[in-house]
Amino acid sequence: MSFRTLARRFSNQEQYRSLHWVGSFEDYLNIVHQRPEVTRNAFQRVYDMVMSWGSDETTRYKRSLTRYKFFQDPIEHGKDAVFGLEEPLMRLVGVLKSAAEGFGTEKRVILLHGPVGSSKSTIARMLKKGIEHYSRIDEGALYTFQWRMSPNDEWEDSPMHEEPLKLVPSEVRREFVDELLKDRKKDLRYPVEIHGDLDPSSRFNFKLLLDKYDGDWWTALENHVRVRRLVLSEKDRVGIGTFQPKDEKNQDSTELTGDINYRKIAVYGSDSDPRAFNFDGEFNIANRGIIEFIEILKLDVAFLYDLLGATQEHKIKPKKFAQTDIDEVILGHTNEPEYRKLQSNELMEAFRDRTVKIDIPYITTLSDEIKIYEKDFNQQKVKGKFIAPHTVEMAAMWAVLTRLEEPKNASLSLLQKLKLYNGKSLPGFTEDNIAELREAAPREGMHGISPRYVQDKISNALVSDQGEGTINPFMVLNELEEGLRHHSLIASEDLRKHYKDLLAVVKEEYEDVVKNEVQKAISADEDAIARLCANYVDNVKAYTQREKVKNKYTGQDEEPDERLMRSIEEKIDIPESRKDDFRREIMNYIGALAIDGKQFHYWTNERLQKALELKLFEDQKDSIKLKNLVSNVIDKETQEKIDIVKARLIKNYGYNDVSATDVLNFVASIFARGDAVRSSS
Repeated sequence: MSFRTLARRFSNQEQYRSLHWVGSFEDYLNIVHQRPEVTRNAFQRVYDMVMSWGSDETTRYKRSLTRYKFFQDPIEHGKDAVFGLEEPLMRLVGVLKSAAEGFGTEKRVILLHGPVGSSKSTIARMLKKGIEHYSRIDEGALYTFQWRMSPNDEWEDSPMHEEPLKLVPSEVRREFVDELLKDRKKDLRYPVEIHGDLDPSSRFNFKLLLDKYDGDWWTALENHVRVRRLVLSEKDRVGIGTFQPKDEKNQDSTELTGDINYRKIAVYGSDSDPRAFNFDGEFNIANRGIIEFIEILKLDVAFLYDLLGATQEHKIKPKKFAQTDIDEVILGHTNEPEYRKLQSNELMEAFRDRTVKIDIPYITTLSDEIKIYEKDFNQQKVKGKFIAPHTVEMAAMWAVLTRLEEPKNASLSLLQKLKLYNGKSLPGFTEDNIAELREAAPREGMHGISPRYVQDKISNALVSDQGEGTINPFMVLNELEEGLRHHSLIASEDLRKHYKDLLAVVKEEYEDVVKNEVQKAISADEDAIARLCANYVDNVKAYTQREKVKNKYTGQDEEPDERLMRSIEEKIDIPESRKDDFRREIMNYIGALAIDGKQFHYWTNERLQKALELKLFEDQKDSIKLKNLVSNVIDKETQEKIDIVKARLIKNYGYNDVSATDVLNFVASIFARGDAVRSSS
């Protein structure tokens, strides 16, 4: 195959021609008649872009949530996917919808507010990337125009990429558009409303042409204007602008609204001639699309005055010219300290009044936090290193714990609260209770540890020389703890101590998790656990309803097996005095699931699952003596059993040989120092 043939396989001339379509003004009117949506304003286009990817509905804590597929980044296969922020994203899309319908929010700055590293920039980047991609497909096509004042001149773009229908004089525009679309009114998604005047440069050219043709605007357009497809591009500074404040002393509002071209003053003779002006400020080039303000509240006051007009009136004031109409989504983001300054500054009241604030918190759901790290740290991306099971999970667990507020319910620990938020069931807690926990802590997620910090520490562990090519949870947790000593965003020693205490909580949870996995690997019989659970539930049901249990072997009715029930309940420290309460809780829990149309399984109740597994482990633990692992002498028979357990850990739980050996040694050391007394006796 020649290189020419290879290149042609990957070229798409048809798409190129479509994106570079050029036609007359009359051709464009035919397009508008066929597809009026090409005239949508910026808010309508952004909202339709988000919705074009579809959505699905889910329920969390009895609340209906919409998940917009766009924010999973289908454009770049999940590269910028946002996880666990369904509610903030629903509010954002709600604002875009309201603005698209013209209900008032189109006259506001959309302000994404939250702690550092909470995905504010990612959401802004997604919207810019999305509208750029949308402009390249037929569904999102939009158009602008070019001038040629004489046949010998080059075609020049409208400097602000204006909508071609703005060339229709404003005094006849409404009637002209109504007549153009009189047979399409029932099909319109949005009413076609062309607001505002041309930019100063285009207005100047049009005035010259009207003078030349004695007011015959149609002939002027036929002879001097052509329409072309407009493709938005951040890199080409077309329809997408980004502004980041720099040195406060050197901020200049011309960066937003354009500046005089001093070289052309000599040609045109005046600095107020629009042909001697560069309409290349961020507001100018972002017309028809999106402008993003990074750390918007660090802007100089002069910049904020420009923002006031840009939001409320959709106008900007270039130097030496009248106010100029713009059509763009203004999106800013800022963090908590900067927003507090805004709230305390009375001079900024007008700006606050023109702002729609959307809180973007850290994730408080463990499963979603895990997805953030798994996107970057997985076996496909991390070559040459093995990530032991639960490594990412434990790091994510600690991060989420730092963001939660202590529950007011004294019987509920912070770790249990995390598990409830993650969908785990606990006796005595319904979905209503979880919703109440959420409502009682409205600022959860607005403080705590950033995902970036955790990502940095996982990276440190990956490049270290420890672990024989394998990183495990303790390596990462140690990195997290070491980094706290120098963390610049920790404001007090009390907070630092709190974060360290939470690391101890995570380590204890990890111990329980791996002990449980080793226990499962030793017993390795889920059917046996399910049978034990069914037996326990049958006996509990008979006990609470004061009935008898039919013996499956003899067929005789017998009293509930108290010894069996207590042998299971004692595994999770249910005292004799509390056994009746616990049994009623189990039956109520099973009943509540049945009412919701859900089936009870032993793994849906964490405490019962743990008790059953410990009971089964106790019954089978004599088949292998874990504490023998810490001795240097292991007989052949024991070694064979250990190898079987390792094989199960590798097959069922995703370990490799090194990490399986490490976990077995770790759990063996726990048993050897006597911790097994509590968990297996």
